[in-house]
Amino acid sequence: MDQATLPAAAAGVTATVDLSPASTDLGGVHFLPCGIRQNGAAPVSDYFKPRSTGVEVDGVKVEEAFFRGRKLQGATLSLPDGYRGYVLEKKSGGKDKQDSDAEVGNFVSRAEFQNITYWNHDTTPSAEDPLPRCFHWLTVANAVSILTPNSMHKPVSAEELANMSATRNEDN
Repeated sequence: MDQATLPAAAAGVTATVDLSPASTDLGGVHFLPCGIRQNGAAPVSDYFKPRSTGVEVDGVKVEEAFFRGRKLQGATLSLPDGYRGYVLEKKSGGKDKQDSDAEVGNFVSRAEFQNITYWNHDTTPSAEDPLPRCFHWLTVANAVSILTPNSMHKPVSAEELANMSATRNEDN
């Protein structure tokens, strides 16, 4: 079972993510600039019909769609090599066995994706939008981990997190 447990001792939260059941490959997902209060199936493809505009800005191909009467402009980004995106579902949590006050979050993967289309309300997508800029940090993290292989991406203990939090609180 492919699981990741991410302790956050300072916040009193433990999360378990089960990635093994991700059998559905969506190919791509959409990141909309709004909240949708709907859980469950919906005939999205009947109403949400993105199309290419033929316009390219800063090397980004602009797409267009309408959602609830509002025009959206978006762009599709591929996740970098070696990365996968997951659609997670939160399962009912409980209390941590070791700490009766700590919450436990359990998540299970429902699908995987390799592309994400992000949408803007009033602006044309560009390489300077927040989501494409986030991907630059992945390149930086990979470069740093190659230069200092023993310092990056090593497991962090709950004690180390608590010490970091205490140090940060002393600084404030």
